[in-house]
Amino acid sequence: MPEIQVENEPRSVEPGTRAWQLFADTPEVIAARVGDELKDLAHELADGDAVEPVTIDSPDGLNILRHSTAHVMAQAVQDLFPDARLGIGPPITDGFYYDFDVAEPFVPEDLVKIESRMKKIIKEGQKFDRREIDDDAARAELADEPYKLELIGLKSTAAPGDLQNAAEGAGVEVGDGGLSIYDNLKRDGSRAWGDLCRGPHLPTTKRIPAFTLMRSAAAYWRGDEKNKQLQRIYGTAWPTKEALDDHLHRIEEAQRRDHRRLGTELDLYSFPDEIGSGLPVFHPKGGVIKREMEDYVRRRHIEEGFEYVGTPHVAKEELFYTSGHLPYYGEGMFPALDLDGMDYRLKAMNCPMHNLIFRSRQRSYRELPLRLFEFGHVYRNEKSGVIHGLTRVRGFAQDDSHSYVTPEQAPSEVKHLLDFMLSLLRDFGMDDYYLELSTRDDRADKFIGSDEEWELATQVLADVAASSGVEVVPDPGGAAYYGPKISVQARDAIGRTWQMGTVQYDFNMPSAERFDLEYIAPDGTRQKPVMIHSAKFGSIERFMGVLVEHYAGAFPPWLAPVQVVGIPVAERHADYLYELAARLKPMGIRVEVDASDERMQKKIRTAQTQKIPFMLIAGDNDVEAGAVSFRYRSGEQENEVPLEDAISRIVEAIESRVQV
Repeated sequence: MPEIQVENEPRSVEPGTRAWQLFADTPEVIAARVGDELKDLAHELADGDAVEPVTIDSPDGLNILRHSTAHVMAQAVQDLFPDARLGIGPPITDGFYYDFDVAEPFVPEDLVKIESRMKKIIKEGQKFDRREIDDDAARAELADEPYKLELIGLKSTAAPGDLQNAAEGAGVEVGDGGLSIYDNLKRDGSRAWGDLCRGPHLPTTKRIPAFTLMRSAAAYWRGDEKNKQLQRIYGTAWPTKEALDDHLHRIEEAQRRDHRRLGTELDLYSFPDEIGSGLPVFHPKGGVIKREMEDYVRRRHIEEGFEYVGTPHVAKEELFYTSGHLPYYGEGMFPALDLDGMDYRLKAMNCPMHNLIFRSRQRSYRELPLRLFEFGHVYRNEKSGVIHGLTRVRGFAQDDSHSYVTPEQAPSEVKHLLDFMLSLLRDFGMDDYYLELSTRDDRADKFIGSDEEWELATQVLADVAASSGVEVVPDPGGAAYYGPKISVQARDAIGRTWQMGTVQYDFNMPSAERFDLEYIAPDGTRQKPVMIHSAKFGSIERFMGVLVEHYAGAFPPWLAPVQVVGIPVAERHADYLYELAARLKPMGIRVEVDASDERMQKKIRTAQTQKIPFMLIAGDNDVEAGAVSFRYRSGEQENEVPLEDAISRIVEAIESRVQV
């Protein structure tokens, strides 16, 4: 009898045993991991197999659920729109999509019909049935599906990375791997529909517990603007109705917190078409937040031993060949500018210029660590399709620093930078985070440096990350071309993850082939420093966008553009509040008096809409008593608070940097 391992326990099974038979009493299991591969529950087990269950609520299980739901959606579309041609339909974060070539774009009414048809297919309990097929037979069967035929043609010609980008989830294997088709079978065994697919899938459509279609959008075939524009339908699927409802609630909350909408409502920033996509401008109130962020982090850098420097926005093109940015990051840089017959580039990074500052004179080991820092404005040639408010822009300021250290100092400097970065996040109210360790993969054209250098640098970062006590998640292949990095992934108030600052270990730029940086060692020899890049915010613009969404625009008092508003009950009380404002302003408190003709209640609503932390309301009794009614933006209010007490509360809240 065949011997297999089930969750590391040996078990004897009958020949021909299927994976589902191992987990028949566990309904949440929807697939199996056999060795390193995901398999359908219908997979026949072989002697020596190591089998693990895949539950529907696991990451792999969610992908299988969503990919199966995408197939049901494609079936429903072709039932309703027989001339629709199939693109690809992979699972994505929190959902799925499928691309279709149709004569007319989908409208909301179409999505209602498609969703209704999907529910009927799910109710029918159609079986997902896998069958292998060779290339020629697949071409014959899919003769009416031009995009599937293209994917089959890619199978033997595309590079692995290109093929994965083009056909993720579409069932096309690299090289000589075989093809498979999944048929949706009715209860009588007849075929209802089928699609070229690698799988695995749920056992039947009835195992789809909860789903909904979200929206449709245009999408170029294989993401290439030169290709035909298809129609993409997005959907989401979850293990329970409650999980789906929670997800939809999170989406609603994310829309309420959208920093682009709040930026307009709170008059913080805008994105004028006349300037260009991805190039924001900050209005006075947004400028206050930006200045507070910059002033605070500049002061913290100086306290942490950094020296402030400044560098230009453009430089000769050759500088970025020396740094390696043009050979390895050229697609992210703007085209060359012709100045006096020479090619210049807008800088995408500040590090090349900091290297020139280090190299401007002889350095001694006594100067190390040498820490240089600036708010350097950089420019990235982002594609228009990925630009998103402040969180993905073409021009932004980095709180960029570079530490030049001896190799022996590198571990302690990485720890110093990581501790500094995490403390800054906590100062801004983001204390839920994990670390991502980005390392090199086997693509020689993407990374520079020897295996030994990469191994040493990676081990330094791995050791520091592990010692931090913070969760560490691997990111193979995500390193910069010049070295590995640690990035901080912070979760906001509704649980979304944002990449924030980074620490990067660089043994390449100081090398003789690059900037030839040196310091004089204690024995008088010339040695190469290690260069450590770090950005605490990453991008001030991005960080502000994240903060707007994290706080839903209701900033803690120290960051709020207007911290206090005086609201007179009647016009005769305005002078009293102006006198109070005159006391607050020299203390650095940002205060306004609403002396408009609106009624008091309207002024309170306006202040709450503008998310001002404190409202000081004054009427006859307050003026007579030298007091105010102290109101928080939450609506909580305390009457007849003496002025000195009110001022103390405001000052304490601002200095503590806590939310109120």
